[in-house]
Amino acid sequence: MRGRKLQRLPGYDYSRSGYYYVTIKVKESEYPLCTIEGNNVNLTDLGKIIDKQWKWLQIQYKYISLHEYIIMPDHFHGIIEINDNIVGNGRDRSLREFKIKPLPEIIGAFKTTSSKKIHELGYWHFKWQKSFYDRIMRKCELNIKREYIKNNPMNYNKHRSLMDN
Repeated sequence: MRGRKLQRLPGYDYSRSGYYYVTIKVKESEYPLCTIEGNNVNLTDLGKIIDKQWKWLQIQYKYISLHEYIIMPDHFHGIIEINDNIVGNGRDRSLREFKIKPLPEIIGAFKTTSSKKIHELGYWHFKWQKSFYDRIMRKCELNIKREYIKNNPMNYNKHRSLMDN
């Protein structure tokens, strides 16, 4: 039996300061997160929950900043910045005792809380795919990934129209 492919970079500390690009996919696209008309993304009720829970992460974990993100019909892209300098350096006494959660735990909290709220709306079969895709980014890559995220609706439509032909 083949083992599962490791998703994370072995030996890397995912609680380190840095920029992380993540892609999270819905297990089945039975429940779209949005519709795309032209370049406009119109969130469904599920997409609105995901939007709210993504923003909640920054409130819940004071050491992260959320950068560009996009909710697509069957997946999500976002950039998270972890800043480990906030914790333990004395600038914010309320954070001195906090341990920085690594990226997989942060994404796990996002997936768990958003799924719970979606289930509360009656979408019992909604599930995220296991794990998620991540890329540890250099600061020089930020603008490239931001542009990719901004252009995702347009590219999604192009891809779909090619598949229809």
